[in-house]
Amino acid sequence: MARLALLSVSNKTGIVDLARSLVEEFDFDIISSGGTAKTLKDAGIPVTKVSDYTGSPEILGGRVKTLHPRIHGGILARRDLEAHIQDLADNDIRPIDLVVVNLYPFEETIAKPGVTLADAVEQIDIGGPAMLRAASKNFAHLTVLCNPDQYDGYLQELRGNDSPSLEFRQQCALKGFLHTASYDNAIAAYLAGTETEGLPATYTVSGTQIQSLRYGENPHQPATWYQTGTKPTGWAGATKLQGKELSYNNLVDLEAARRIIAEFRESPAATVIKHTNPCGTAEADTIFEAYQKAFNADSVSAFGGIVALNRPIDAATATELTKTFLECVVAPGCDQQAQEILTKKGKVRVLTLPDLLTGPKETVRAIAGGLLVQTADDIVADTSKWQVVTERQPTPAELAELLFAWKVCKHVKSNAIVLSKDRTTLGVGAGQMNRVGAAKIALEQAVDQTQGAFLASDGFFPFDDTVRSAAAAGITAIVQPGGSVRDKDSIQAANELGLLMVLTGVRHFLH
Repeated sequence: MARLALLSVSNKTGIVDLARSLVEEFDFDIISSGGTAKTLKDAGIPVTKVSDYTGSPEILGGRVKTLHPRIHGGILARRDLEAHIQDLADNDIRPIDLVVVNLYPFEETIAKPGVTLADAVEQIDIGGPAMLRAASKNFAHLTVLCNPDQYDGYLQELRGNDSPSLEFRQQCALKGFLHTASYDNAIAAYLAGTETEGLPATYTVSGTQIQSLRYGENPHQPATWYQTGTKPTGWAGATKLQGKELSYNNLVDLEAARRIIAEFRESPAATVIKHTNPCGTAEADTIFEAYQKAFNADSVSAFGGIVALNRPIDAATATELTKTFLECVVAPGCDQQAQEILTKKGKVRVLTLPDLLTGPKETVRAIAGGLLVQTADDIVADTSKWQVVTERQPTPAELAELLFAWKVCKHVKSNAIVLSKDRTTLGVGAGQMNRVGAAKIALEQAVDQTQGAFLASDGFFPFDDTVRSAAAAGITAIVQPGGSVRDKDSIQAANELGLLMVLTGVRHFLH
């Protein structure tokens, strides 16, 4: 008796070629449903509709068609159990040797602007996951394929052995379960998001491997890059114009760079990152000037850094980028002349990412026995809500400079202090155990440029010591969250020393 294949796919890529090979090379019979059956019939491939095979019509507008004992009995039967074989014979059920199923495009649907809940619910597949799970469970006796990129491998197995190996079938089963798990996760995440503004009671995450990385943070740590969702977005959707493969640390630094540069939209801006902290960040009238200012803010640390630009790379900027060793450069675009110039530094990874300013809605961190999930710190600073607490009032230019320093400080590891002038960082004190130490590092970096500079702190001042050391170095204005029981001490010191101080009412710790 000919072998039997069940083909029922939403994504019809390659299905006609697969079906033709199954019929012409290996004498398979094919049963199929709905649009897949029509596609095969139109291509001249002999096919039996599921409804004709089961003797039960498709009902409810196609919602019920494969949920039938002749389908699931043929999938789930164990060929090594006499009782199962007898059940098939008694009920006129043929064993199914191949199940080819992929699911309704749920994630593609919910990604469309203006999609309604009803639209999304209609794209929740029922029969598909049931067949995938059944076939994956019974991999000892049949093969399940859920992705067009598996078709050639399956045909090669048939051509080599006339029957796929157990190892191949088990690998396919794993992909089947991963596919349904990811699908269910997307549905659950979507429905959770429609019912609450906070985080859901159950949080799941899944991904598909994009690339096995050489190693993680260190050579002894294996690492892999996974993509969430079916459509490549974020770094999975970036275009690499040149350079070596991205490493784990590259990707971590690139994301840190993306978060900073996403703060700046109105003016050209550039940032240089080392170990997730900015060496230099700057705004200017052109992207060329912005990069020059950001690089010169700390040219020593910038060596081997990661650069992010919020405007496309032009020829002048490309020329500047080739003047030092950089690990990665990312921008929304890169013109042709700039690409040609950058090839002089062929090992530098150059990426374009049109949605560079768009990031995830949550951050996830693994801890022993669980996950920590929080909404992204994507609050937009509103200077109209800031409180000026000193006798000295800010000019519009001073307020703009404080806003620049505050945006950068938000993305520096706590405790964090950032000094700036002319929309350029002068000194960055990152990840210190106390705020005085962070201020000391930032002031030492700025050397002799602190006169008239601005200071941002990611957390409040518990004492007035940082205010006094800043004033002694020539700092003219400070922005900080406030909220300490001793705020009055820092405010009094600022008034005494003639400083401007603004409280944001918002803290930006970054651990």
